[in-house]
Amino acid sequence: MPKITQWSEIRYRFMQNKLAVAGLAIVVVMFLLAIFGPYITPHDPYHQDLLKPLQKPSAEHWFGTDDLGRDLFSRVLAGTRIAMIVGFSSIALTCFIGIVLGALAGYFGKFVDTLIMRTADIFFAFPLLIGAIVIILVVGRGVLPVVLSLALFSWATVARLLRSSILSVREMDYVNAARALGASNGRIIRKHILPNSLTAVMVYAAFNIGTAVVAVASLSFLGVGVSPEVPEWGNMLALGRGFIGVEDHLWLFPSLAIVLTVLGFVFVGDGLRDALDPKLR
Repeated sequence: MPKITQWSEIRYRFMQNKLAVAGLAIVVVMFLLAIFGPYITPHDPYHQDLLKPLQKPSAEHWFGTDDLGRDLFSRVLAGTRIAMIVGFSSIALTCFIGIVLGALAGYFGKFVDTLIMRTADIFFAFPLLIGAIVIILVVGRGVLPVVLSLALFSWATVARLLRSSILSVREMDYVNAARALGASNGRIIRKHILPNSLTAVMVYAAFNIGTAVVAVASLSFLGVGVSPEVPEWGNMLALGRGFIGVEDHLWLFPSLAIVLTVLGFVFVGDGLRDALDPKLR
């Protein structure tokens, strides 16, 4: 991780990337909508008006209504909160597990490294969605099972990234000096190893929040994510697929929300990668 004196240069490089700035603006807007969305939705996203099913977009219902007369704009807005919760929570848990295990594998090596990396290989062999579906079918549907299942089948990548970085850092002079001064292994990892090894993990996190958003939408679309009545983008797409070519607003607006969110995080990740790349500094 860069030192404090380098952050101004990194920030400058990031801000020079117009797509990265645009992506950051999208992410900030989505984050604010996730927080304040429930207070600004024009209608209750759960309220059914059976007298107004499948309404086209209008002044009263900006995105139209679904088959139960629920306001689609309010539901798309409410879906932002679920997307952000799952995206940030799953990546945070993924990075925590991956950082802990990757640091242990990279620093101690030998048996510890072999044990952790072979375990990582097992989880890495499972496709993310297939593994998540199996876990959810066992423990049940909901936001928490989705977060846990996504983290369980994603941490191996973080562990590999961090282990690779630590292998190139652990024999540096400042690390050997800390050992010679009697610093404990925990202190060396915490104070000297991790701060200089986390750049790849930071970029991974930025890119893969979007991946988590797509994953939860995919799981819900397949009927194994959050409950069908919950205003989640994948649930809306699952409903809309039955009306393609007839009521296209049912799938169009949730799709745009997913695409916009993913693009925002991809642009941020791309800008962060370029700003942190030592070859560019």
